[in-house]
Amino acid sequence: MKKNIIAGLDLGTTKVCAVIAEQVENNLNILGFGVAPSEGLNRGLVANISKTADAITEAMNIALNRAGLQIKEVNVGVAGEHITSLRHRNYVTISNPEKEINQQDLDRLRADVQTIRIPSDRQILHIIPEEFSVDHQGGIEDPIGMCGSRLEAVNHVVLASIPAIQNIKKSVERAGYIVKDYVLQPIASSFAVLEENEKDLGILLIDIGGGTTDIAIFHKKAIKHTKVVGVAGNQVTNDIRETLGIVTSDAEKLKKEHGYATEHAIIKEEEIYIKGVGGRGNVKIPLTLLTQIISVRMRELFTIIDNELRHSGFKNKIKAGVVLTGGGSLLRGCTELAEEVFGMPARIGVPLDLGSGLSSEVESPEFATVAGLIRGIPGSKSENFTTVKTSNKESKFNVVKTFKKIQEFFDKL
Repeated sequence: MKKNIIAGLDLGTTKVCAVIAEQVENNLNILGFGVAPSEGLNRGLVANISKTADAITEAMNIALNRAGLQIKEVNVGVAGEHITSLRHRNYVTISNPEKEINQQDLDRLRADVQTIRIPSDRQILHIIPEEFSVDHQGGIEDPIGMCGSRLEAVNHVVLASIPAIQNIKKSVERAGYIVKDYVLQPIASSFAVLEENEKDLGILLIDIGGGTTDIAIFHKKAIKHTKVVGVAGNQVTNDIRETLGIVTSDAEKLKKEHGYATEHAIIKEEEIYIKGVGGRGNVKIPLTLLTQIISVRMRELFTIIDNELRHSGFKNKIKAGVVLTGGGSLLRGCTELAEEVFGMPARIGVPLDLGSGLSSEVESPEFATVAGLIRGIPGSKSENFTTVKTSNKESKFNVVKTFKKIQEFFDKL
């Protein structure tokens, strides 16, 4: 009996993550998971193909060794400031005698979107219908089986830089694998950490990585807006390094072990040691000083995103609040600062409902993207999700979270 094996590859600025899972009916069984340091990417873009390929090889070898099998195809997450999006409305006429809408009509709609004029250095990464209309009756999620003469769609179209995609492709192929599908990272993360009710009410997803922060806005179960911001965890680390005059590795350690995103979250004031460089001895600084350094950059990031929310016109449509995920969300006090800046509730997004096997290894916000990449991507009839490489596969994503599991995650911090 042939196994349905799915592999996901998250190419991050600080690390490359690989996960291999088996799809058994509607459940996932995680077979292997691997992480390798990343030195070949800068702000989500491949800066060195050889180093990126080496990191992919290392992460995949760890995952494959644990899984005890070999694979060739992988779903790859895409990020970077080259990502842009637009909304496009189009329609087709229904010509069959019964006037009943079928899958072929949806395919014609998607094919029509592929012909829109875009910059010559860009390619369409995703075509995601926000809603359908049949004979000018709007608000339809799934038009298949309905009768009408005119089928119309409002599409969220994600564009990516052709050179950026080509460099990812070359890196993956040099490591010995084939890209099955490219998936925008915040979309992948959303499959792992968001509930359907949140997508319906209106939710802002913020995925804080090392080099970039990815955002996605959902409303009425459809994705409405995506954006990649070039402010993320590495900028926070660099601020600590420059302000305190310490090496990058020590700055990163300080951030992870003692970092707070806001002073309001500090439980107990204390002094922390700073390792001296060269002839300079170790010194003590108050925790509030480190927090102030971090808070300035994190507040800047959230303010940029809040301005983007207002500019996009979706600020007032987000009723379910903010979900923070990615490695940067592990900073203590992150949710408190987000609630202050956005003026709405915030929570940490933890990948859950990952089935059996090694699922506990990826139940952390920093693995949200790679956890989403194994959920049968590309999309489904319910998600109306089409990638640049595949358009006819169907699967269903059921992301179920429980308060108990989230509480267990925070207990481990």
